[in-house]
Amino acid sequence: MKKEIHPNYVECKVTCACKNEFTIKSDKDTMSIDICNECHPFFTGSEKIVDAAGRVEKFKNKYKLS
Repeated sequence: MKKEIHPNYVECKVTCACKNEFTIKSDKDTMSIDICNECHPFFTGSEKIVDAAGRVEKFKNKYKLS
């Protein structure tokens, strides 16, 4: 491996907009993010399927799904 070309990895403190904090390894000391696994709808279970004009049913009927 070549020397002096790789980034210097340090402990990085990540802060989400929902005030959740965790640490990762990165080349930066701190990060600020908008969404994390604590507040994202997919991970919290509050995800909603928006169905415009019966598209989900149309797809299910087309491919014979229940």
